[in-house]
Amino acid sequence: MGIIKKIKSYNKNSLAEYKNLTSRILSNEKIKCLDNYRQHYKCTRLKHSIDVSYYSFYISKLLRLDYVSAAKAGLMHDLYFREETGLKNRFKMLGSHPAEALENSLEICDLNPIERDIILSHMWLVTVKPPKYKESYIVSFVDKYCAAKEFLASVFSKNFTGKSDARMLRFYL
Repeated sequence: MGIIKKIKSYNKNSLAEYKNLTSRILSNEKIKCLDNYRQHYKCTRLKHSIDVSYYSFYISKLLRLDYVSAAKAGLMHDLYFREETGLKNRFKMLGSHPAEALENSLEICDLNPIERDIILSHMWLVTVKPPKYKESYIVSFVDKYCAAKEFLASVFSKNFTGKSDARMLRFYL
């Protein structure tokens, strides 16, 4: 099967499967609280996490990797509850928030070694700890892609709010 046909066939079924895999996590109050935190300019941390999770799930599925772990850890990779002010504090947070996100994630559910590594190493290239698994590299690069997309959308689009709304949450739940 050619890559285009493969992508089209995955496209039809993937969203339903993604919703099924992530509905329990997305219904958690701690995850919902991420909608109160700004991530990249106008984008909320919840919207960013859902985007990272879904794209990582989709790419991992296409590559026949552990797409369940990619989706689950992608949702929780930025599960921390503070917003730093000042340039120095923001740079510190880049390296420190993965450990905080892992700790908060473990309060929600159990995580396998791949999921733990995804959360701890998603800031690779900013931090020195490289990922151990292919899925971790995928989430790390998807995270950077989403951050760039969110930044550019907030700078160049007048209509971009980056806010999750009830319709989006119903769509995913």
